[in-house]
Amino acid sequence: MINVTAVFDIGKTNKKFFLFDTDYKEVYKEYSKFDEIEDEDGHPSENLKALQGWLKRVFENILEASEFNVTAINFSTYGASFVHLDENGEVLTPLYNYTKQIDQSVIDSFIEKYGPKESFLKTTGCFDLSLLNSGLQLYWIKHTKPEIFKKIKYSLHLPQYLSYVFTGIPLSEYTSIGCHTALWDYTKKDYHSWVYKEELHKILPPIVSTETSINMNYNGKRIKIGVGIHDSSSALLPYVRSVKKKFVLVSTGTWSICLNPFTDHPMVEDTDAEDSINYMRINGKPVKATRLFLGNEYKLQIEELSKQFGVSEEYHRHVKFDFEVYSEIMRDFKHMFKWESIVDKDMPVETKMTHDTFEYAYHQLMTELVLLQINSIKDVVGNDDIKRLYVDGGFSDNDLFIKLLSHFFRHMKLRTTDSSLGSALGAAISISDKKLNSKFLKKNYSLKKHVPFITK
Repeated sequence: MINVTAVFDIGKTNKKFFLFDTDYKEVYKEYSKFDEIEDEDGHPSENLKALQGWLKRVFENILEASEFNVTAINFSTYGASFVHLDENGEVLTPLYNYTKQIDQSVIDSFIEKYGPKESFLKTTGCFDLSLLNSGLQLYWIKHTKPEIFKKIKYSLHLPQYLSYVFTGIPLSEYTSIGCHTALWDYTKKDYHSWVYKEELHKILPPIVSTETSINMNYNGKRIKIGVGIHDSSSALLPYVRSVKKKFVLVSTGTWSICLNPFTDHPMVEDTDAEDSINYMRINGKPVKATRLFLGNEYKLQIEELSKQFGVSEEYHRHVKFDFEVYSEIMRDFKHMFKWESIVDKDMPVETKMTHDTFEYAYHQLMTELVLLQINSIKDVVGNDDIKRLYVDGGFSDNDLFIKLLSHFFRHMKLRTTDSSLGSALGAAISISDKKLNSKFLKKNYSLKKHVPFITK
């Protein structure tokens, strides 16, 4: 019987369950997807009931499996999401989606009370005010749904709610509080004064270290249950624990998030960049971060290009970097794409495509997207002396993306890792006392070195 750590890794689209052995090798995985339901305003919302049922079902099946001995379980999920519980532990509201628009008057009244906006955003490590800040969700419920607010006993971030499902113990931890929630004052290392003024601290459970685990007797088995971790901070953890030299991690997916855990100048102090935010490491230290809606934009533009050139929607996956095509594009470079979900000062008023093949148009698209990514990386590096760049996630195996990045950052060592397991592995590591050595990424993450292409 193998000793394993179980991890639920919950994304907005894919719900994953992993078992890792004592060397952090994946020995079992299971995926699921649920159709979203609608909240009271018809906005898409996570099907919390289906999710909870799946968690219990999968876990109980694994406990019964004769080949595995589950010694610990932890949870990694997306952020900016609260589950509100009443005094009986019943869920009071839908899991409000962070893309939901709330009335501007709520945001205006908040800024009037707790602004000026600019200094508030800097202090809390956020770049805007919307439901992407889970703290603002609490303010919105309090002031627009007072009857519901009165019934809230605890508001739990999603990773901690999943832990609560198994332990019945409500807790908070640093990585969830620190991910652009507008709750945390990075200058004071405490909840922001507005949280106390609105008396929200009364419904936020006690804060514990992310490495905390609770020993439970679960169906007759002694199991260590973690308190959960925010997925971006979780994805960073294996790197922080195994790489000794300073680095920046570019974690790519729907959002491309650049993380600099080594700066003495977190974003709130030294930049006005619009997409700059703070995350928190498991020990409460700030992580300087920038974000770019890269994967989302890529998806939208690929749909258009595939239609325009009459190719299948999978065709783009097979296009390799062509130096001749790239050189021709750069000879007389012009921005041609108008972005759908990104605002950029260089983009034209509308997309104007002068290329006559998909390959050319694709090279143009990737060149323009990589230029955005370069700015995002430069913002997060700032004046820090950083010579290492790690890229993980969806774009780590995109030939053009990696070749162009290594070309533009030829003064840095660029490495890619295959970390479809990233945030899940981080969750397993966070509740383990095991030290990671410098070979960990090579062994567990298929670490690859990349050399810049030679210009002729």
